[in-house]
Amino acid sequence: MQTKHIIIVAVVAAIILIGVMIGVGIRSPMVGGSVGVIEITGVIHSPKHILKDLKIFGEDPSIKAIILRINSPGGVVAASQEIYDMVKRQGDKKPIISSMESVAASGAYYLALPSDVIVANPGTITGSIGVIMEWPVLEKLLQKIGIEFETVKSKEHKDIGSSYRRMNDKERQLMQGVVTDVYDQFVAVTAEHRMIPVDSVARYADGRVFTGGQAKALGFIDTLGSFETAVEIAGDMVGIERPHLIYPPKRVSLVDLFVEPVEHLLLPKLYFLWR
Repeated sequence: MQTKHIIIVAVVAAIILIGVMIGVGIRSPMVGGSVGVIEITGVIHSPKHILKDLKIFGEDPSIKAIILRINSPGGVVAASQEIYDMVKRQGDKKPIISSMESVAASGAYYLALPSDVIVANPGTITGSIGVIMEWPVLEKLLQKIGIEFETVKSKEHKDIGSSYRRMNDKERQLMQGVVTDVYDQFVAVTAEHRMIPVDSVARYADGRVFTGGQAKALGFIDTLGSFETAVEIAGDMVGIERPHLIYPPKRVSLVDLFVEPVEHLLLPKLYFLWR
C-alpha cells in the first residue's frame, strides 16, 4: 500500500514539474544569449496573449532580440493595432524581426510594420492592405421561422449593423465612412514605416495580395528568406553566433474556443483580413 502511495506521489510530482516547465517556457541558460520567438497564427481576434508575451520578452534582459513568426491572414482591426503598438514599444528596447511563413496578410502585415527587419519567403502571401466589415443578415431566415425582433433605441443609428435587418442607404454611407477612415490609417502607417510615399502605397492598397518576391520588389518587406534567415539576422544584430530560441508557453482557453466563433459570426467588426 505504501509503495502505491509513493508511486502516486511521484506521478503527481512529475505532472506538476512538467506543468511548471511548460508554464515558464523551459528557460534554461545558454552560452551566447537568447532570442525570443512569438508565434502569431490564425485569425487575430484577441491580442492579450501576444501582448503579454511581447512585454515579458521585452523586459527580460536575457532575451536580446525578438522574432515574430507570423502565419496569419490578419484579423480584427483594434487587435492588430494593439499588437502593432506593443511591437513598436518593445522595438525601442531591443531588435524585433518579423518572419513571414505561408501567409502574413492584412492585419498580420500591419502588426509587422514596426519591426526592424521584415523577412518573407519568396512564396509567402502578404499585402492585402485594406479593411473589410461584414456580418450576416438573418432577416429573411427569421421571418421564415416566425421570429420577430422589437427594437427600442435612443437614436436612429443605435442598431446600425444589426443582423436582424438590412441597412438603408444612409447607414451604408456611414459605415463606409468608418471603413475608409481605418483604411486611411493603414495606408499612412505603411507609408511611414516602409518610407514609401502615401500615393505609391495607395496604388497597391486595394486589397490585393503579393508574393514575398513581389513585396520585396515593391519595398513592402526588407529581405527574402526562411525562419532560419530571420534567426541569423537576429543573431547578427545582437552579436550572438548561435542564438538559443525561447518560446512562450502554449495556452488554450475553452471560453475562447466557444465564444469567439459566435462573436465572429454575429457581431459586426472591422477587419484587416485577407479572405
